[in-house]
Amino acid sequence: MDRVIYTSLTAMRGSMARQTAIANNLANAQTPGFRADLAEAQTLWLHGSGADSRAVSSEEVVGADMRAGTITATGRDLDVAMAGDAMLVVQAPNGEEAYTRRGDLQVSPSGLLTTGDGHPVQGSQGPVTIPPADSIKVDQEGRVFIVPAGGDPENPQEVDRLRLATPTGSEIVKGLDNLFRVKGGGILPDDPEARVITRSIEGSNVTATVALVDMIEASKAWDSQLKLISDARDMDSATANLMALPR
Repeated sequence: MDRVIYTSLTAMRGSMARQTAIANNLANAQTPGFRADLAEAQTLWLHGSGADSRAVSSEEVVGADMRAGTITATGRDLDVAMAGDAMLVVQAPNGEEAYTRRGDLQVSPSGLLTTGDGHPVQGSQGPVTIPPADSIKVDQEGRVFIVPAGGDPENPQEVDRLRLATPTGSEIVKGLDNLFRVKGGGILPDDPEARVITRSIEGSNVTATVALVDMIEASKAWDSQLKLISDARDMDSATANLMALPR
């Protein structure tokens, strides 16, 4: 019965991994620019004496759904949505270059321009820093303009330009921090032709109803494997009783 039990155990682990990915997607259904995790099950055949007939299940996150989310006009000057497949260049917590589609930009108390989750936005000269200003706006080319404190509203000044990169021709992977990086290391090339949609934001590409259905399916798969283990236990007990010698 160990074949049935261990095979079901690996299937249950796969269901747990799938549910973890789905739960993360559901938790980020309202996160701007979020790309859903994709989990995939694989069959792993065991090799060796007495194990050639065994196959276990392995399910893990293998990538991200790169379909675009819905772009919604917000009217907020610091909201930008990347057009096409362009990605905004940001600084990851470890200092390396990373990429995101999240465009709900904020200005920190120190004047640093960041994404909504706190990652510094990179400009042509490093992290974009905003001096004291009465207003800030971003144009379609990603140029950041300000009206200095007490300055002339009719004469805005350009302080930097958002770095926009293209993933075309490169393989990118999504990290646990929801940021994208080039697989194997390296950086994406800047795209001078990339544009942003101003005063708008791209939403998550997670469809909550679909994710809920997937969660139910994963839960039912877990229950099925649990029942299979219970049946195997009952069969094992029945076999042991059948083979027991009479006293």
